[in-house]
Amino acid sequence: MKKENKKTLEKISIVVPCYNEEETLPIFYEEITKIATEMKKVEFEFLFINDGSKDNTLNILRELSKKDKRVRYISFSRNFGKEGGMYAGLENATGDYVAIMDADMQDPPEMVKTMYEDIKEEGYDCVALCSPNHKGYSPVRKLFTNWWYKLIAKISSTPQVPGARDFRLMNRKMVDAIVNMKEYNRYSKGIFSFVGFNTKWIEYEAPDRVAGTSKFNFWKLFRYALEGILAFSTTPLVISAIIGLIFCLIAFILVIVIIIKTLIIGDPVSGWPSLACMIMFVSGVQLFFLGIIGMYLSKLYLEVKKRPIYITKETEKEKKKEK
Repeated sequence: MKKENKKTLEKISIVVPCYNEEETLPIFYEEITKIATEMKKVEFEFLFINDGSKDNTLNILRELSKKDKRVRYISFSRNFGKEGGMYAGLENATGDYVAIMDADMQDPPEMVKTMYEDIKEEGYDCVALCSPNHKGYSPVRKLFTNWWYKLIAKISSTPQVPGARDFRLMNRKMVDAIVNMKEYNRYSKGIFSFVGFNTKWIEYEAPDRVAGTSKFNFWKLFRYALEGILAFSTTPLVISAIIGLIFCLIAFILVIVIIIKTLIIGDPVSGWPSLACMIMFVSGVQLFFLGIIGMYLSKLYLEVKKRPIYITKETEKEKKKEK
């Protein structure tokens, strides 16, 4: 009698970018392992990306990998940013499904069960969470965030869901499509949208961090917003060309007016203060748009250099071999 082949369980990889998360990691690990225990029909791997942390994050990951074979980690040679961390996690995850989560518990681990069920039962390729009300944001940050989502919706052909978070569960096809986009200047929220696939959005109110402080200040968020615009829209370049054309037309009209005024009335040198102000204004506009062109060129420069998105210094496999 032939033995029946044992059914292989599907695997979910939990990718967790970490930067100075020594306070939150034990709490997150405890909660996510509870969920893994409850979901008996799937296997789990926990892939932590240490993004050049300066605290005890790496030592905690080493200890977790010793006591739990499901725990893997990749430690970078320096801080490459969350985008590099997410890419490294997606590239090295081995699961049939991959979730991206933060360790600060603002991404509730219990939602993984709901997301997995939605993919399996409703046929989605991805289930993602969004928090459009921006709970916990300061009034100024909330105002600028709302403005940014309205702006990106108008100037980009890639749709952006207001309040979209990085927390999502994706199937292997979608993960492979994202990993194949090896661009150096990464804006993952745009990339997730660009690759397409059938995505279900779930609205929720993101809870407060369980410990520690956010690594994103207003300036970092502003730069990240610029990354999104430069990565998925060329509208700023179009606007600069249109405004340049308008100023050329205005200048041509003013030249005609000045010639006619000089021939009829005389006194061609009157009005120099207003002329000086106009020159300064136009020069400012020119410098502003030269800056925009410069930012696009700088992104192109970095892409052409083909630098790696991240550099690995240590993994749990290398640590085990040392022993």
